[in-house]
Amino acid sequence: MSVGVLTRRAVRGATALHGGRTWRPSPYQVFGFLFWLMMALAYWRVPPCCDAGQHAAVVERLKDRLLRPLHPMADLPGAGSPYYSPYAVTQGAFARLTGLSGWGVLRVAGPVNLVVLLTGVGRFVRVLTPRPWAPVLALAAMTLLWGTERAWWSGYLGLMSMTGNLAYPSTFAIGLTFWAWALTGARARDGRRVRFVGPSGLRGFTGYAGLGTLYGLILLVHPITAVAALTGGLALVAGWQRGRRGQRTAVLGRWATTGAVALLVAWSWPYFDVFALAGDGSVDAMHRRLYYSPAGHFWLALLGLPALWARARRSPRDPLVLMFALDCLVVGYGFVSGHYTYGRILGLTLVPAQFALAVELAAPRPWRTRRRVLGVLAAGGACLGLLTVQAGAVVPRALDPVGFDQPPRWPSYLWAARHIKPGEVVVTDGYYAVHAIAGYGPNLAVPAWPDAALDERERLRGRAEIRAYLSPGSTRAERTAIARRYRIRWLLLTRWHPVPEEAVVVAWSRRTGEVLARVG
Repeated sequence: MSVGVLTRRAVRGATALHGGRTWRPSPYQVFGFLFWLMMALAYWRVPPCCDAGQHAAVVERLKDRLLRPLHPMADLPGAGSPYYSPYAVTQGAFARLTGLSGWGVLRVAGPVNLVVLLTGVGRFVRVLTPRPWAPVLALAAMTLLWGTERAWWSGYLGLMSMTGNLAYPSTFAIGLTFWAWALTGARARDGRRVRFVGPSGLRGFTGYAGLGTLYGLILLVHPITAVAALTGGLALVAGWQRGRRGQRTAVLGRWATTGAVALLVAWSWPYFDVFALAGDGSVDAMHRRLYYSPAGHFWLALLGLPALWARARRSPRDPLVLMFALDCLVVGYGFVSGHYTYGRILGLTLVPAQFALAVELAAPRPWRTRRRVLGVLAAGGACLGLLTVQAGAVVPRALDPVGFDQPPRWPSYLWAARHIKPGEVVVTDGYYAVHAIAGYGPNLAVPAWPDAALDERERLRGRAEIRAYLSPGSTRAERTAIARRYRIRWLLLTRWHPVPEEAVVVAWSRRTGEVLARVG
């Protein structure tokens, strides 16, 4: 978070020996800490859901075999899986050290990622402006100015979606992205003479190499977030970098160092080849939903467009303006080309407008009429976003006098997992179970999500066979053949599905009515 304020006061006696300086926290330090506390409590009160089972499964596999993990969700080799990023490997090592389960590590990771995110936001906004209230307003805009329909996706930073995705790699990568933008912007605005030799020249190149390491880490942790990180970095350099006459070669050399180090860091990661993901379209189909109802999901962020327009009039090379334009081009390319995965940067596409609005409204008073009108509209938009979508994230049902929409509350499968040994194969027909059960240690017969480490055609063939196994018209002989092929040991079935005659019911859930049956 932003740096506290040092003030001088008249002092006497021993205190005068210290210069009369007292430390006073900045507004962002105060409100940032309160926000961290509020969101950490909100995150802990909501049961894990959605993609959390997959990320818990990744931790479980790394906890079991840190150097050569198996596939995160199935009894398959895991070499080349992009889920085994430096972030995940660190979590796996932490799980081995502490003995925590994959779910336990996710509970710890959420507040930690939030610290990275909040400090990154504070640092980046302070590069944009010295106005002390700008980071506070930027945080409010980033979490409230979305839309009036729920936008729940990894990498989205509304209050509601943050209750579910704080522990995800995307949140950590976005936090690092804000830090990378802050460091990039600070270097781009540095007008000091570039030196080729000497201690200052060495320190300069070392700093640019360190920045390249940060960008390379973002690429490995969450490749699609790295696309937005790159467009933002390019916008900051294009907008603010000014090379003196005769110094342009040195300036280009330093930024080339950043790019080369980033590529080297990404290339040297032993768990998977991140560059092979560029041509992989296995997850494009599942991301098409990102382009559904964009107005309902994002229209409140458009309140920042007047502030962006004002910045563009002052300078067409303003970094936030360039950043917004580049991100829109990337999102548009994803829609036109059918590579819908690029829509994952929609959350960060809103940031330039949200932060431009925050910087504009942090200006000292008196305000002109246009700024007052913009402030009223922004306050109204924030209240509308809070009351229609976001409030349920931080207001528990027991304290809710209105009936706000609450985050999803998925059931726990600990009741089933306690009967299943780690690595044993489970087949399930339940939507919640297929997304969650691997997070407890068991394997699915077929992964629930596409994975670049697994041929998508092979995964789809496996899903067809599992559907045939679960079909009411399947014979015992057909089921036995499929069970042997996939080494199926357990069935986790909803209350609507009959238990096959060869299976033995072991446990059932009072909440969902699902049953766990042993096969063979």
